[in-house]
Amino acid sequence: MSSKPLPILPGTTLGILGGGQLGRMFTIAARTMGYKVMVLDPDFASPAGKMADVHLQADYTDHGALRQLGAACAAVTTEFENVPAASLIELANHCRVSPGAASVAIAQDRSHEKTWLREHGFATAPFALVASEADLDAALAATGAPALLKVSRFGYDGKGQARVGTLEEARAAFREFGGQPCVLEGFVQLELEVSVVLARSDAGECALFPVAENRHDNGILDISIVPARVPDSLSQQAREMARAVADKLGYVGVMAVEFFVADGRLMINEIAPRPHNSGHYTLDACVTNQFEQQVRALCGLPLGDTRLLSPVAMVNILGDRWHDGGPHWDALLAHDNIKLHLYGKEAARPGRKMGHFNVLDANLPAALALAEKMRAVL
Repeated sequence: MSSKPLPILPGTTLGILGGGQLGRMFTIAARTMGYKVMVLDPDFASPAGKMADVHLQADYTDHGALRQLGAACAAVTTEFENVPAASLIELANHCRVSPGAASVAIAQDRSHEKTWLREHGFATAPFALVASEADLDAALAATGAPALLKVSRFGYDGKGQARVGTLEEARAAFREFGGQPCVLEGFVQLELEVSVVLARSDAGECALFPVAENRHDNGILDISIVPARVPDSLSQQAREMARAVADKLGYVGVMAVEFFVADGRLMINEIAPRPHNSGHYTLDACVTNQFEQQVRALCGLPLGDTRLLSPVAMVNILGDRWHDGGPHWDALLAHDNIKLHLYGKEAARPGRKMGHFNVLDANLPAALALAEKMRAVL
């Protein structure tokens, strides 16, 4: 009978593939808890690399770098889903890897993800797989028009997708995407979008954070409102569905499940096998934040308490704010209930996530009103 593996304790080195803001916040959490951190990321200006003990500046498929990471680290995790599954498999020969390659491989390809969700009985918006231009006619007939054509891999924050209303528009968009495999998604009567961030342990223990209500702008998350302003029954159903997804995946680590609410029903939009932008509110509003939880799940420690300490509104800060003299930090920091988090990125570009702020208030409408006001002032 196999015994439960011993937890990985502070003083050990942890590794992370990916050095963006999610990796940076993981690194801060891990170092705060007493771990050393090694980051593998090809960008010399990696935000996580600046905070880590060691930054391996190499590609995610670099065998030498992967061997070095695996030899130095007791466990390795990821900050984004597009890490090659082969790299995770290679690392697993040397150290603990969480989440596993099988879970990441499903979530990093929309075609696989949508098919997996449908096969396991989870509701989604209507969709059809598009492997070639010849598939578009039947796909549009299946989803109806208008619809969204999305590349199966490497699309995020509104990139790699196009709204199409006719077969001609669909063909043009498919060609613009280089003829790569896509998913065509039909529209639903969307009421709002919500998400659930959770952590799951090796033993199947699951800790779920409160449900977030999300607003998007140009395909990028703009504001998250917590707790979500939905009936308790819907919140409970979202949490149960998210847990069921994690259980069926055999997932270990932190993940997010995004939902559409349409006609009072929940439909899964997508799975993110990592901490999530809509979970950034946990940094200030929960007993345990999603990045400490990522460390705990990775190291085989008991999962932390996910209780909400205060209603909160989280606002993304994009690179667009740096024009005309830059953001008005003085106005933002004049409020004692606002927590600012900047990601240490050197170049501010339109649409690039540069940071976020959380507004905490016992009164949720007051938190949201101040968040919207400060969003405008910035």
